Amino acid sequence: MAADRLALIGNGAISHSIQQRLNAAAAQVLKRGERLSPTITLALECAGHSALIEHVLPALRQGIACGVLSIGALADDELFAEIKAAAAAGKTQCHLLSGAVGAIDLIASAKQGTLSAVRYTGRKPPMAWAGTPAEAAHDLATLTQPTLIFNHCARAAAKAYPKNANVAATIALAGLGFDATEVSLYADPTVTANIHELTVTGDFGEASVRLVGKPLPDNPKTSTLTVLSALRFIHNQTSALTI
Repeated sequence: MAADRLALIGNGAISHSIQQRLNAAAAQVLKRGERLSPTITLALECAGHSALIEHVLPALRQGIACGVLSIGALADDELFAEIKAAAAAGKTQCHLLSGAVGAIDLIASAKQGTLSAVRYTGRKPPMAWAGTPAEAAHDLATLTQPTLIFNHCARAAAKAYPKNANVAATIALAGLGFDATEVSLYADPTVTANIHELTVTGDFGEASVRLVGKPLPDNPKTSTLTVLSALRFIHNQTSALTI
């Protein structure tokens, strides 16, 4: 696809990986002698929570559609309301990307009926929780068994673990909201990857999902799937067929 009217908000590992993959895909299209898709006007946030205030809000007010990865920031009710109001004022949309977790379509679809319960359990190697409240409560380097470091709602998770809250926040917004979504977080020395586990119950039935996320080579704290979800979002803006 052509991305000359795509603004990437951020200059870190996610942004760099998206640029590299977009450039590689465009090169392959040109190599085959095909035309690139029509240009789009789109902003994609991959810079952290403060970028929603500094860049996403103004873009929405100007009528520029935005994709957002730092969804944990929306646990702030005031910011959440501002984002919606800005999109309405600009007559555009703010798209919340699925990021590092799957089954968001399942939760959002189940919500159209009666959604009874949603629980998210996140497991990461102990040192992945360095610099968080878990470090003050536990000697992360010496843990020998899975240790529960948080058990509350998604809103509390977003406030206590802002750098690790995007998955819980995405699940919450797709389903029952920040206060009704149950979240458990573990520092687990038995795992080497980020593990996301979901259980969902509603009048559709029941579902259990387990995802083992591989990190970006350039940034072990970021899931590769986060980048891929952004690429899918960009692709769907110009593709004749989306899924």
